[in-house]
Amino acid sequence: MQRLMCKGKIHRATVTEAELDYVGSITIDAKLMKEANIKPYEMVQVTSLKNATRWKTYAIPAPEGSKRICLNGPPAHLFSPGDIVIILSLGMMTDEEIEDLKPKVVFVDGENEITSVEEHDLHWPEGVKM
Repeated sequence: MQRLMCKGKIHRATVTEAELDYVGSITIDAKLMKEANIKPYEMVQVTSLKNATRWKTYAIPAPEGSKRICLNGPPAHLFSPGDIVIILSLGMMTDEEIEDLKPKVVFVDGENEITSVEEHDLHWPEGVKM
């Protein structure tokens, strides 16, 4: 059996651009992609904190340090510059792969500058039995 797991996340990034006349995708600062374990052309989920819009598309890297978060193509109708988003990197994994999974959460400020990166161990809260 495989499970859909969160393997990385960019938390509360600010959309810098929305380009309707583009073939599609989300452009993300390459430094943020690397820290969140997102590969070029990997499918990601983008969720707006403003209106709960959720969009799935592929990620393409912007130059490192550019701080760009640009929704390209159709999602430009749904996301605007200044919107706060969560970008999730998901992966199908076996139970064996999940045992070694340490999802990374990349926290950014209002300028998409990394403020911290957390690596999480998967565990059940104390007292919860499986």
